[in-house]
Amino acid sequence: MALVVAQISDPHVAMPGSGFDRLLGTAEYLERAVAHLNGLRPRPDVVLLTGDLVERARAEEYARLRAILEPLAMPVFLIPGNHDDRAALTAAFDHHRYLPRDGSFLQYALEDWPLRLLALDTLVPGESGGRLCAARLAWLDARLAEAPTRPTLVFMHHPPFATGIQAMDGMGLEDEDGEALAGVIRRHAQVERIACGHIHRAIVRRFAGTVATVCPSTAHQVALDLPPERRLAVVMEPPACLLHVWLGEEEGLVTHLSPIDERPAFTVFDGTTWLKNVAPPPGFRRP
Repeated sequence: MALVVAQISDPHVAMPGSGFDRLLGTAEYLERAVAHLNGLRPRPDVVLLTGDLVERARAEEYARLRAILEPLAMPVFLIPGNHDDRAALTAAFDHHRYLPRDGSFLQYALEDWPLRLLALDTLVPGESGGRLCAARLAWLDARLAEAPTRPTLVFMHHPPFATGIQAMDGMGLEDEDGEALAGVIRRHAQVERIACGHIHRAIVRRFAGTVATVCPSTAHQVALDLPPERRLAVVMEPPACLLHVWLGEEEGLVTHLSPIDERPAFTVFDGTTWLKNVAPPPGFRRP
């Protein structure tokens, strides 16, 4: 039987009633994502949530996130993004015993399925970009060396490559860290996929002898502005999740895009102006 690993990313759950909440409705969209995952047939075996869990890393936001995720019918595993705080995340999800409690990076291995799952932490507190320092990469190298014949999916927030969306690439993983990660991955042929978030778009790229993918956001997407454009624009294109389906040693790992709902696309921030094509909600203030 196939193993289905669902990936959702970048929900950016905000405080109720905040400008961000009124503008983008991120909590509501995450609720739709949870309902979508529960309604899939076959239902996913596990869910990975790849960072930017909340907007401002407040305890109240994490409490709201926890309540929204509670109805999920399958286990969900979390990693931080640049909008997150490790201590606040682990405090809110104290029942998620897989999360390290030693104050270090939130990295862990999941061994319960035929596809091994390794979580990487790219968070740098206070910065939009990510890092993979020597300690984090050494951890990954050691975990991969433990099981050289087990097919493995590595999941992380920041993609280890440039996407062509220059505004987002400017807040990505450091170039030298991507190169160092590639060196680790090339030594371990069992890595079937590197699953990332952060960019708010579906992206696929060959990387270090394997395939790297980026998952869309459960809410707002980043506009597909390719060079020479360099604006950071937000559009309400339909959200989606990724389904990484392990079909066995012969067929390998296949990744599918699963739209969460359909809605007309419109621009909400074009790099200079909020709510360009829609009327602001009553009482709205720019976040």
